[in-house]
Amino acid sequence: MPLVDALKGVACVLIVSHHLAFYGPMSDVALSLAPSLISWLYDYGRLAVQVFLVMAGFLTAGQLSRFARSGQCVPLMSLVWQRYLRLAIPYVSALLVAIVIAALIRPWLHHESVPSAPDFWRVISHVFMLHNWVGHEALSAGVWYVAIDLQLYSLAVLLFWIGQKLAGPMDPHDVVARSRLTAWVVSLTSMLMLASLLFFNRDAGFDITGLYFFGSYALGMMARWASGRRHPWLWLAALAAVGGLALMLEFRIRIAIALATSMVLGVVLLRGSWHWLHHGLLAWLGRISYSVFLIHFPVCLVFNAAWHQWFPTQPWMNILGMGLALVTSLACGHLFWALVENRGSAKVMGALGALR
Repeated sequence: MPLVDALKGVACVLIVSHHLAFYGPMSDVALSLAPSLISWLYDYGRLAVQVFLVMAGFLTAGQLSRFARSGQCVPLMSLVWQRYLRLAIPYVSALLVAIVIAALIRPWLHHESVPSAPDFWRVISHVFMLHNWVGHEALSAGVWYVAIDLQLYSLAVLLFWIGQKLAGPMDPHDVVARSRLTAWVVSLTSMLMLASLLFFNRDAGFDITGLYFFGSYALGMMARWASGRRHPWLWLAALAAVGGLALMLEFRIRIAIALATSMVLGVVLLRGSWHWLHHGLLAWLGRISYSVFLIHFPVCLVFNAAWHQWFPTQPWMNILGMGLALVTSLACGHLFWALVENRGSAKVMGALGALR
């Protein structure tokens, strides 16, 4: 799906740029040279996360739809465990890199962006993606998102599993049974989506839980499911109405971006016009986006430490350093994808499969 690759690639670059603007000291020095750009990235670059949330829901809905078509009972714990492994193998590897890099540069860069030295329990809480729940300081930028992704996926699979239990045994060739299952799953997902958009997402106290973000995630799920319905455009219109209601109740730019992303995905999927976005660079960025997301923070720490020592007051050199850090993050992301996310994860998953 070239559109998914394109959106992931652009969102990935925005997230890295946001963190370069957010975590100094390079951005602090370069601010006088490009105040509007750096301030915009600082304030709004993080909103690219909404694109990832919607696309994650979109892709999860596609996976779950296969269980509906086959009539197979969704293996709840197995799917959640596989999702954890898929996320955790590169995630834990990147955390180790971040811990080592932070330890090496801590004597040279005394800045709030450098994580403090972790103890055993802080590392363990990160490995099991519980660091936000127990109040531990993050070891790397963006690690909260990985934990939220696992929660959101688990919620989606749980809702589908409950829907299957409520719908009863299903013959994949029985149209009525499939419609009954769809009705239950869509109803459950819609109820939690509304609860998230109208309540949980309006209270920052819930932002360590998937409930806060499930509205955006479910918008992506619904956009995917709309394509398989009898009147898909009515589904998308209803989805737009729900998003509009949430924005009328309280305008949140993050929800507006999530709604717009889901509408684009739904419309393009229905029209079948993916191929005009089939570009090698965008496909490459989309493929390595998770690896870039994981590994870019230690890369940015290295550049910040080096530039703080070499060019502590030169705005031009620091804005150049930010650009070099972005390019290097993409290059390291590709290397990390090749060695860890792609090849390493496949080996670990294969070994675990052989043990079973």
